[in-house]
Amino acid sequence: MGHRILLVEDDAGLRLTLTHRLAREGYEVETAADGEEGLRRATDGGFDLVILDVMLPRKSGLDVCRELRQGGVATPVLMLTARSQVVDRVVGLKLGADDYLGKPFEMAELLARVEARVRRHREGPGPSALHRFGAIEVDFRRTEVRRDGERVELSAKEFRLLQYFIGHRGATLSRNELLDAVWGYDAVPTTRTVDVHVAWLRRKLEKNPRRPEHIVTVHGLGYKFAG
Repeated sequence: MGHRILLVEDDAGLRLTLTHRLAREGYEVETAADGEEGLRRATDGGFDLVILDVMLPRKSGLDVCRELRQGGVATPVLMLTARSQVVDRVVGLKLGADDYLGKPFEMAELLARVEARVRRHREGPGPSALHRFGAIEVDFRRTEVRRDGERVELSAKEFRLLQYFIGHRGATLSRNELLDAVWGYDAVPTTRTVDVHVAWLRRKLEKNPRRPEHIVTVHGLGYKFAG
């Protein structure tokens, strides 16, 4: 496969087990044992997925996730949480995590989630791609968006949503598909969340948000990107 995964886990036994199992599936796995190291390596980039434990020394997984998103790093994040800590899952998703898995977990479920996240990440435009539509330029390597040359600030979820739209140009995308692709399995948000984020994107990118030219509504079905 050649897909690169960063595993940030302080439990040496679990770190070794996951590394060997993921390697057997064809993934290239690098590891970090604490939050500070994990943040540094994830920020350096080049990974298709970060598997991030919540409880880490030096810096928690939640802090790492927040700082990655604030720094514009859009690499998918799968968080590992204690099964009883529902609040960690909710907070993690709000901070920009793409998925979570409660400990203890079945290896088959972890592998399924990893495969799905890596596939979705690869389905989007390449990391070096530039995409232009109207007055908008999207730089996927830098995770930057500019309008008439001026930087447009997007949240991590807004950027991921725009990336998915661009990667599926011309296709009618249902709200449920967008919710699953951008927010992930067992997502806390509802389809209404998709509508809200689309409205935010339109306000930031469309010349006339009330009459969008690029992210258009397909009544009764969902949305289509025509940029």
